[in-house]
Amino acid sequence: MPELNGILVHPDCRHFRGDIPCRPNKENGYMCADCPVYAPVQERILIIKLGAIGDVIRTTPLLRRLRQEYPAAKITWLTLTPAILPAGSADEILKLDLASTLHLQTREFDLLFNLDKDKEACALHDTIRAKRKVGYRLHPEYGVAWPGNDLANHKFLTGVFDQLSLQNQKPYPQEIFELCGYEFRGEEYVFDNHQDKGYSWDALPAGKPRIGLNTGCGDRWTTRLWSDDKWILLINQLQQAGYAPVLLGGAAEDERNQRLHAATGATYLGYFPLEQFINLLYQMDVIVTQVTMAMHISIALQKPTVLMNNIFNPYEFDLYGRGQIVQPDRQCVCFYRGTCKLGTSCMEDLPASKVFSAVQASVSV
Repeated sequence: MPELNGILVHPDCRHFRGDIPCRPNKENGYMCADCPVYAPVQERILIIKLGAIGDVIRTTPLLRRLRQEYPAAKITWLTLTPAILPAGSADEILKLDLASTLHLQTREFDLLFNLDKDKEACALHDTIRAKRKVGYRLHPEYGVAWPGNDLANHKFLTGVFDQLSLQNQKPYPQEIFELCGYEFRGEEYVFDNHQDKGYSWDALPAGKPRIGLNTGCGDRWTTRLWSDDKWILLINQLQQAGYAPVLLGGAAEDERNQRLHAATGATYLGYFPLEQFINLLYQMDVIVTQVTMAMHISIALQKPTVLMNNIFNPYEFDLYGRGQIVQPDRQCVCFYRGTCKLGTSCMEDLPASKVFSAVQASVSV
């Protein structure tokens, strides 16, 4: 190992930063010459998974397998949303920007996983040096995303042909594991519930099972939305059965949640920054949600999840045996569509009683 001015330095250590003191030095005063937690890197692994935020969350089970397969590896994760990854889940969590791109393109990795078909992700796959690369690259002639090897074929094809996506019966984590060459064994998400942040939830009802109702779904696929009337029916049924419904959402759902609170008296505490919102979901006993970020958070928090789904392939979602997927009584004909071809979304054919029954079955899970 090199010495600088007579001082031993271990740049190969997982803890070493190079620009600032490492955590063992900052917290315990250790220096490399006699450091008891020296951890030499055996493999250097890069994960490129940029977004969306839900897909980043549900890719985290891969970290558990990589830690098992490569216990002495330094794992770097490049993403658009680094805040969603728990501290320490990867050794190095980088946000996609020019600085990170320049930095990564000067390094070499033993193993690179590119799990996104975004052109910038594929370009990074092609330009960052690695002894072995897995996932998606750019087609050398046409500049579009393309499988880097046969393992990537299945997930690639289900992403570019709706017919194949509809036929798929593999949940997302299994697809990601197989793309990387592993068998999925039910590994849980790696996630932070932020219970140590000191958030106070004294205004939440106590003594009854709390049923979190996430009433929004973003503005991309509004065919997923349930009407106020349906939510009010569900809230009334929950209240009559002795449950405590809690309205959840972000700024986009605030107006709707205010209306539902006024109509039913269901608890609504407002909307919060992401970490606080995650911790609020952690206080729930069951979470009812459509396919949206709150769904991924609920699964990651290991909460029983009642998933209201219409436009997506239900096989895509693994609830890990907790909760249920409920779908409209009328078959959806708008696969991955933001507007309904029939004019009225089939979500109006999802009875509140059906969701209520799923909640009842999930409370004791």
